[in-house]
Amino acid sequence: MAVPPVTHPDQACGLEPLAQRYLSYVRVEKRLAERTALLYTADLQKLQTQAQAAGVLLPEVTHTHMRRWVAQMHSAGRSPRGIALILSGWRGFYNWLGLQGQVASNPVQGVRSPKVPKPLPKALGVEEAVQLASYASEDADPVREARDHCITELLYGCGLRISELTGLDARDGTDARGWIDVDSAQAHVLGKGGKRRSVPVGSKAIAALNQWIAMRAQWAKQDAALFINAQGKRLSPQHIRVRLKQRSLKAGLATPVHPHMLRHSFASHVLQSSGDLRAVQELLGHASITTTQIYTRLDFQHLAKVYDAAHPRATRGK
Repeated sequence: MAVPPVTHPDQACGLEPLAQRYLSYVRVEKRLAERTALLYTADLQKLQTQAQAAGVLLPEVTHTHMRRWVAQMHSAGRSPRGIALILSGWRGFYNWLGLQGQVASNPVQGVRSPKVPKPLPKALGVEEAVQLASYASEDADPVREARDHCITELLYGCGLRISELTGLDARDGTDARGWIDVDSAQAHVLGKGGKRRSVPVGSKAIAALNQWIAMRAQWAKQDAALFINAQGKRLSPQHIRVRLKQRSLKAGLATPVHPHMLRHSFASHVLQSSGDLRAVQELLGHASITTTQIYTRLDFQHLAKVYDAAHPRATRGK
């Protein structure tokens, strides 16, 4: 966003007196940084330019004006986020005018910026996920390698959040934050909002877990955490992010992998195979199925790519 070269908000040339007073007010009351003050000024200058073009003063701007200006900004290519920020600045100005008795209602109230399209979650293909989960480093410390391999298998094999993974304890029981019952092949985790859930653990993850548990004693001290560092302390989420990124690159993947990407991959691959959205919701621990439905879009994207590549009459546009 281009910002006019204004030294102080209340010295913005050409603004109506009410806008000048508002800028002085927010600069004192909110103790705005200079950059923020300049953005407030720029937004009001845009507002006044639009009002002048419509032949009205700032207090005379209506809801209809606002809706038309939003449409114009959107047509001109301004991003939904940029429009939302501008509207936020204008809304604050008209709230203040209302407190001053200058307007009967806020013309920005109820006016929304265009919706920001939600990006699809990034997920690995099945072959890439298996390549990462199967990777074994011959040069790494065997204890660290066993731990990192187990972490990868659990993230992809169970769809765990990173907080759920780091919360796992080596012991089971009600006093544990989370634990894995090897006999029943179930992970009992503490999810968002303190909600507990159980998810099945596959045979590959169980094998990796048994290998890690057998070697964990070389590092274990007093900490009850299942996943620890060489000093015997519970691993932090940031440590796991760094290790997984390094591991994915060493495994030959083109894109660095982060823990949530493996959760997305888990959900997408289960949905592709089963088509059971409710089951995926339960496995992920989503409170609402609306959150899970984004994977149907990801699944359709996968099917569309298969169609484009395989069907002899495929003519879908890119």
